[in-house]
Amino acid sequence: MWVTSSFATVLTPTAVALGNFDGVHRGHRQVIQPILQKAGASQSIGVTPPMGEGQGRIEGLRSPNLKDNFERQVRLGANPVYGTVATFHPHPREFFSGKSWNLLTTRSEKVQQLSLLGVEQLVLLPFDHELASLSPQEFVEKIVIQRLQATHVSVGEDFHFGHRRAGTAAELRAIASSYGVEVSIVSLQMCQGERISSSSIRQSLQEGNISKANLLLGRPYTFTGVVMRGQQLGRKLGFPTANLQLPPEKFLPRHGVYCVRVHHPTLPSLASSPCAVMNIGHRPTVNGIGVTVEVHLLDWSGDLYGQTLTVSLEQFLRPEQKFASLEDLKRQIQADCEAARAVLGCLD
Repeated sequence: MWVTSSFATVLTPTAVALGNFDGVHRGHRQVIQPILQKAGASQSIGVTPPMGEGQGRIEGLRSPNLKDNFERQVRLGANPVYGTVATFHPHPREFFSGKSWNLLTTRSEKVQQLSLLGVEQLVLLPFDHELASLSPQEFVEKIVIQRLQATHVSVGEDFHFGHRRAGTAAELRAIASSYGVEVSIVSLQMCQGERISSSSIRQSLQEGNISKANLLLGRPYTFTGVVMRGQQLGRKLGFPTANLQLPPEKFLPRHGVYCVRVHHPTLPSLASSPCAVMNIGHRPTVNGIGVTVEVHLLDWSGDLYGQTLTVSLEQFLRPEQKFASLEDLKRQIQADCEAARAVLGCLD
């Protein structure tokens, strides 16, 4: 997938879905679906879909070259349109508050999820004072029409844009129609009588309600991080852990112990997604400093230092607590492992 934060390197024309898309949850996927259908014709002549991740330089395009594909389709008389998601960077809440905003999906995670859906291009619109001050009319003219050269736009019915979020989805449709651009307005998606939203997913994660969060996402909530050397306290207790260093912007759920599965793209011994127990917190029993994310893999041993692991959250087991002794902690960890085996179906 081609990724750019520069208008100079946007691949056009586009069928574009607009929004923040933090989480790329079930509701977001419904908003993205119309642009995939509109862009589908550009792949019907056998053009290889885009690959790789760009950094805003045309020369950074990986084979097959999207620009060459575009020109080839023109020669063949096709009407190429790039299935595009345009989102905002930084997140508008971060821009207006001046404070960091933790994300359900980091940039790399968002790229991965969008790629799986078949999105060809991700445009990170630079959310700055200039963009924030555009009126709804100016946003459509300068961004949607001139920069993105959109032939079709898809948004959720609660989409707002322009200065002070004055523009609505209906207004976007009205303005875009004057340029001959069709706008799909996707209704809010519901699950068990509740609206599917990033806010609901965040709340569920904060409460430790992983089953609900995963239901709204349409997949397990995941962490991806590099295994770093820690204090090796788990090894001394007989439960060695992989200490994950996560991107600082990654949203963390409630502190406590979780049943998880671990994935690694190339290690054969981890291909079957082994069961594991994960702890998120300050480790109060051992006077830990700062928040750590530690994973103990069940029935697995090996050196993982420097490896990148992806952990899928399956169920919350218990909140973080301080034990009277290391022996009490050890007994509880053993009980956590047994509970994880039962939940994940990996009983030995």
